[in-house]
Amino acid sequence: MASKTDLRGMTALVTGGSSGIGLEFCRALAKRGADIVMVSIQEKELAESCRALSETYGVKTHHLLLDLSRDDAPQKTAAFVDGEGLEIDILINNAGIFSFNTRADTPKRKLDCFIDLHVRAVTGLSLLFAERMARRGHGYILNMSSMSCWMPMPGIAMYSATKAYIRVFTRALHYEMRDCGVGVTVACPGGIATDLFGLPEPLKRLAVSIRVLDTPEAFARKAVGKMLKKKRQYINGWLNRFSIFLIAVTPTPARMLIKRRMLDRGIRRP
Repeated sequence: MASKTDLRGMTALVTGGSSGIGLEFCRALAKRGADIVMVSIQEKELAESCRALSETYGVKTHHLLLDLSRDDAPQKTAAFVDGEGLEIDILINNAGIFSFNTRADTPKRKLDCFIDLHVRAVTGLSLLFAERMARRGHGYILNMSSMSCWMPMPGIAMYSATKAYIRVFTRALHYEMRDCGVGVTVACPGGIATDLFGLPEPLKRLAVSIRVLDTPEAFARKAVGKMLKKKRQYINGWLNRFSIFLIAVTPTPARMLIKRRMLDRGIRRP
């Protein structure tokens, strides 16, 4: 069995692994020697990222082009893994979507996609591979929630609700699987230096330097470390942990102010 720093001989499956934080997860695991199965809907990025990982780290890579919002996505993933003769030691459910809009202004297909991708796919893949790991007596699962799971804020209703499901589901699965030798961890990232919020580069660099924000690479590395220690939950950064309290005491008038200024004026009537 590989150590917590040496993952040679192990195979990791990462959803949404062809770009962003998902790709950083793949790099963090490949640096430790793990072979990678990358699942994504981004065809070009998928092939290029797999090739680059293999060339850079000397690990075996496999890629599966798949829409994880499909009802049969877990079964198709398992069929691919079995067809390649692989056993998955590490599963990272990273694939997700985000939008900032009111429920009424979100198309039904996108509403369904939040549930299909964040609830059905995460649940199906977690349970399927947890059962296989339990039979072998070892394994690791990392599911990506979000700081927004504590944020019932206007504009992110479906995102925050489905990410809250991931957190609660994963925490429960952690306790169910701990006696089987399988670690199950939920990561709740917040404050990652990506382009999601449109911050200028100098401001992002400053925020990273004072540890208000993590880089995607740093977050992925630390989250993998927590997963390998079989921690039940990981929240990055002191500011994020402190903000959970602030969010809990945010009064309704403040939430409505956000709705009126950012949604009603900024999005619904641009």
